[in-house]
Amino acid sequence: MSEPRFFARLKSRMRVRMPEREEMARNKYLKPIAHRFLSPELWRFTRTSVPRGVGLGLFAAFIVPLGQIFLAAFLALPLRANVPIAALVTFVTNPFTFPFWAVVANKVGRFVLNVDAAVSAGDLPSDQGLIARLFETAGVTALGFVVLALVSALLGRVVSSWVWRFLVARRRSRRLQAMKRKREEMHAGEGAA
Repeated sequence: MSEPRFFARLKSRMRVRMPEREEMARNKYLKPIAHRFLSPELWRFTRTSVPRGVGLGLFAAFIVPLGQIFLAAFLALPLRANVPIAALVTFVTNPFTFPFWAVVANKVGRFVLNVDAAVSAGDLPSDQGLIARLFETAGVTALGFVVLALVSALLGRVVSSWVWRFLVARRRSRRLQAMKRKREEMHAGEGAA
């Protein structure tokens, strides 16, 4: 049985965009630990390494605005996570989506701190009020990114683990059905002979 067209297209797109082991090993920033990247266990797609890679990729994507691929790769080494998945998932935040995530992070930070925008920095003179609002907004947004990093990493790992189990169970049931049909055909062929 072939897999659905959606998953086949997704796999082919992921293969095109995923960095190869040798490509990451040649990177000048990774040269000191390149030998660790060539370890095959970091490049296998297993039920434990893929969810770890998704969680690490999401964490790195939200915690560091630039260079998140390198952070995800460095974190993948000691945690034995799938390096290509961790690197690929970091593209959730990119230059096109960053403004959206900054607004979301600001709203999350305001919610966590219970900050009311109308009250904050209202009693300060206009020059100091603007500077105070800028620092407040930056701090609230940074806190929002930390919360997004932690929550999305946890949710990403749990959801990807569920998806992995669902896909494996579906593939196994298809295999079992195919084997059952094959046996029935064999028994029907024996009965006719």
